[in-house]
Amino acid sequence: MNIFFNLRGSVVRQIAEERAVPESVMSPPRRSSSSHGDRTSTETLQRNNSSNSGVILDISSLKMAEVDTEVPPLPPRYRFRDLLLGDQTFQNDDRVQVEFYVNENTFKERLKLFFIKNQRSSLRIRLFNFSLKILTCALYILRVSLDNPDDFNPNPCAFCRNNTCMNATNSDKINWELIFCVNRRDPVWAIQVSVALISFLETMLITYLSYKGNIWEQIFQISFILEMINTVPFIITIFWPPLRNIFVPVFLNCWLAKGALENMINDFHRAIQRTHSAMFNQVFILICTLLCLVFTGACGIQHLERAGKHLTLFDSFYFCIVTFSTVGYGDVTPQIWPSQLLVVILICVALVVLPLQFEELAYLWMESQKLGGNYSRHRAQTEKHVVLCVSSLKIDLLMDFLNEFYAHPRLQDYYVVILCPTEIDIQVRRILQIPLWSQRVIYLQGSALKDQDLMRAKMDDAEACFILSSRNEVDRTAADHQTILRAWAAKDFAPNCPLYVQILKPENKFHVKFADHVVCEEEFKYAMLALNCVCPATSTLVTLLVHTSRGQEGQMSPEQWQRTYGRCSGNEVYHIRLCDSKFFGEYDGKSFTYASFHAHKKYGVCLIGVKREDNKSILLNPGPRHIMAAADTCYYINITKEENSAFIFKQEEKDNKGLPVTGLYDAPSRLPVHSIIASMGTVAIDLQNPDPPEESSKLTLPTENGAGSRRPSIAPVLEIADSSAILPCDLLSDQSEDETNQSDEEGSVGSDFVKGYPPNSPYIGSSPTLCHLLPQKAPFCCLRLDKGCTHNSFEDAKAYGFKNKLIIVSAETAGNGLYNFIVPLRAYYRPRKELNPIVLLLDYPPDNHFLEAICCFPMVYFMAGTIDNLDNLLQCGIIYADNLVVVDKESTMSAEEDYMADAKTIVNVQTMFRLFPSLSIITELTHPSNMRFMQFRAKDCYSLALSKLEKIERDKGSNLAFMFRLPFAAGRVFSISMLDTLLYQSFVKDYMIAIIRLLLGLDTTPGSGYLCAMKITEEDLWIRTYGRLFQKLCSSSAEIPIGIYRTESHMFSTSESQVSINVEQGAEHSERRDTWKEKTAHRNSTTSDQSEHPLLRKKSMQWARRLSRKSAKPSSRAERISQQRLNLYRRSERQELSELVKNRMKHLGLPTVGYGRTPKAPHHLMNPECQRDERPSEHAVLCPHQPSS
Repeated sequence: MNIFFNLRGSVVRQIAEERAVPESVMSPPRRSSSSHGDRTSTETLQRNNSSNSGVILDISSLKMAEVDTEVPPLPPRYRFRDLLLGDQTFQNDDRVQVEFYVNENTFKERLKLFFIKNQRSSLRIRLFNFSLKILTCALYILRVSLDNPDDFNPNPCAFCRNNTCMNATNSDKINWELIFCVNRRDPVWAIQVSVALISFLETMLITYLSYKGNIWEQIFQISFILEMINTVPFIITIFWPPLRNIFVPVFLNCWLAKGALENMINDFHRAIQRTHSAMFNQVFILICTLLCLVFTGACGIQHLERAGKHLTLFDSFYFCIVTFSTVGYGDVTPQIWPSQLLVVILICVALVVLPLQFEELAYLWMESQKLGGNYSRHRAQTEKHVVLCVSSLKIDLLMDFLNEFYAHPRLQDYYVVILCPTEIDIQVRRILQIPLWSQRVIYLQGSALKDQDLMRAKMDDAEACFILSSRNEVDRTAADHQTILRAWAAKDFAPNCPLYVQILKPENKFHVKFADHVVCEEEFKYAMLALNCVCPATSTLVTLLVHTSRGQEGQMSPEQWQRTYGRCSGNEVYHIRLCDSKFFGEYDGKSFTYASFHAHKKYGVCLIGVKREDNKSILLNPGPRHIMAAADTCYYINITKEENSAFIFKQEEKDNKGLPVTGLYDAPSRLPVHSIIASMGTVAIDLQNPDPPEESSKLTLPTENGAGSRRPSIAPVLEIADSSAILPCDLLSDQSEDETNQSDEEGSVGSDFVKGYPPNSPYIGSSPTLCHLLPQKAPFCCLRLDKGCTHNSFEDAKAYGFKNKLIIVSAETAGNGLYNFIVPLRAYYRPRKELNPIVLLLDYPPDNHFLEAICCFPMVYFMAGTIDNLDNLLQCGIIYADNLVVVDKESTMSAEEDYMADAKTIVNVQTMFRLFPSLSIITELTHPSNMRFMQFRAKDCYSLALSKLEKIERDKGSNLAFMFRLPFAAGRVFSISMLDTLLYQSFVKDYMIAIIRLLLGLDTTPGSGYLCAMKITEEDLWIRTYGRLFQKLCSSSAEIPIGIYRTESHMFSTSESQVSINVEQGAEHSERRDTWKEKTAHRNSTTSDQSEHPLLRKKSMQWARRLSRKSAKPSSRAERISQQRLNLYRRSERQELSELVKNRMKHLGLPTVGYGRTPKAPHHLMNPECQRDERPSEHAVLCPHQPSS
């Protein structure tokens, strides 16, 4: 079936005519005589309507046709006839041409279209009408200026001639003749009559066109009445000349001019499609109303005073201004009662009209304040601004963004335009009224899905657009969907504007892959929590790196570790080209390891990565085989960037050694000192005495033969890589050790593992990572930890006999982000013998899709349970675990009261902290301010001192006031909102997201290193300093240390804690520990134990002592009862909780061996100075190079 849609009819008609012919194509088509009349009428109809376009549907050709049938071309004579006649003939009698919108062809509709409907023509008509009204007012002023009441002819018109008026000779009488009659000259009268005639005709035409069935509604309009008053008397004077001098209140046309001007402004805004003009219109209307009131009063009083004091028009205008301003000097006043009555009427009208106008203006002003108005186009083109799109703006989110964004010097002149669909919060409004932010932060209420709101924010002129998700929503997937739509809308409206998008769920990341920078919250969160288990305090390290700080936090603290920790927190990642660098310029042509070590030795900077000019990938510690080139981009950690650094030498060094300033790089063996912050924010390097410090007499350094006192030497770092010199470091076993030199013990652990890429990715967009995998996928039944199956009968963690400690993850659901927790812990560069079993403690059982993704990983199990159930914790093997990760639950992220979303998590973690004090609990919180409740001790003086320090730093305006809290410093607590600054910092450092992803193992680049930790024991103290450790690692295994995870001991002065230790120390020292833990615990038995043991029930012990004093000589039975009571109340809270746990373990049939170890209080130091001493039980955070395949 062939269907043809024809607009003109020529093609279809030709085809139909050709198909209507018989076999002979050349014969003309036969025409039916019976249909000739109808055809003629149809052709006539078409000729009459040839000027109107229409749509014709030819239904005659809707017939079955052969597919391979070709329509032959028309003969030349028919084509020539059609060329001459056009579309004036019809082949088919059933065809009818339909014309639409015929109602607009009438004369009335055409006039209405021209005068009313059409925007541009109606705008011209109203402009002409406004000009006429202004002309009439000008003619009235001209007539008044030419009129002199003293020279007035007493009988100028018939009305005054028949009126028996009193003469004005008596001042107490009113000359009514001067009120009703004026002296109007003929030219002025002629012009006024012409204008009145035109206005009258236009008014009647508009009234006719606007007629809707009720003529009285049109007549009794104020505008129509005023038009009749000001035009009809002049028209009458044409036919009755004696009335030419009659008074006509032409000054009332100012109100008609006001209405015409309002309509003209509305038409103008409609023509230019400006919708946000309500505020302008209302202000304009108010100004016009005031002008009309003053003009009407001035003209009316002047005219009425013609019969009195003869005031001029200027005197009347002065009187009106003084009267309406409520000043009332009294020097000019009306003398007759008609003018006084007019003043009263005007004041009453003003009291009614002006308050209504002001009320409307105030309402619009408040509404505009809520909406935020518009961002100026002129400012957008002359100044730089960024747009922040959020679903709901909270004070914490706003302050994190502003503090981090404006922490960079070159962003001080930027404006921030906030586009939010909700009304501004009271706290946010209060913050934005502070002068620091009010001049450069603009809040606009609107939606990013509306082009009008994007136009208000001038998105097309913005330097960047930040789109943040609302993480406190109950449905995080719906929040991601909103973020995706906002990103699409912004990209569609402003394709050239860089997008910085924050997404929550990893499965939604590929929808915003087009964005310039994307941060997936769950990807970073789970990877960071996973590395916290194998590389302590990774969350603290990354948080400090992505926060801009000057390293001034804690410098007034009396404790050394807080000053050092605060100064090291100022380290950030910077970049510079090698050829432009003073730090690294001299290492052109040398190995990366050599450049990193000597740069840290000389300048205190830590070179961590490099990028080739012809490669877009960043390489972290590419190793000694990477030769530095002049075009390489170097990435380093330092207090500030090199451009803000200065090099200062001691004067005696310059004098003694003749070291000029230009010869800075001539002494590579010179020992450096740590970077300090100068008064102007630059780093000053002061080269100290190169002599090494004296050895401590309390430490016996080991030697190679074990008898001498000589310190072992450290090999130098070579300029060019020597493959034979890169040997495994004796401090940290190499990755090849578990493949080539496996012992029998570790062979049973990882001999059946293979390396490969996970076959099943749970979501689109996950980066492929080479991991340790099982040769065959584990059945789903074998992944259940607490239930046996046909393959094994194990029902608890003890039965599996794991060689390494467990890592337990408590989450609400098995989301796709949890996959990123497993991958970094099963990466191929993790030694097989160090792989920790992973147990997923889930509130809800996982689905098969997630199990399919994790069944290929070794030693990964799940169990249904919650952390508030002690039996579930014991069954999943919490007493055999070193780390318990508590992930924030989505169902508790939102609460009616602010900051209460973490209440349940905090209480549950506090309970586990009391029950299992030796367990390292890593907790994720919704609000960072709640981390002060982690491991809460109400009477701990040291915690109270840290709280005061945090308040001091917050008052100073620090962005890292929470950094001195012990749980955060130890990496035991983390909030994902701390990583929001990573997205903000990417605006200045576009490489930050890539570097953090490489550090966390989310991305893997061939030749790039990874993040790991090395434990330092007392046997390693011969290295002595961090600089020598740097050299040892670089020369032996080409590893780059970037920080120290240090454990400090704190002294407490409370007698309560001492009593608790004295009671419990016997039981605590009887526990079995590892070798290195046993040594440190014995040395710090009065320090670390004091900090971790709970307080004893003081009142109970005092009561027991009083009881023992009262019974001086008790009987044998009373003595036994008293002794039992004393022993009962001497039991501390620690012992009671220990008994509770052991009883539950016995009830569940679990062994109680290994319960009850004590923890420590560590902190993290980034890039410390070379002369920083080492201590036992420290962890050095390393960045090894990637092992060769």
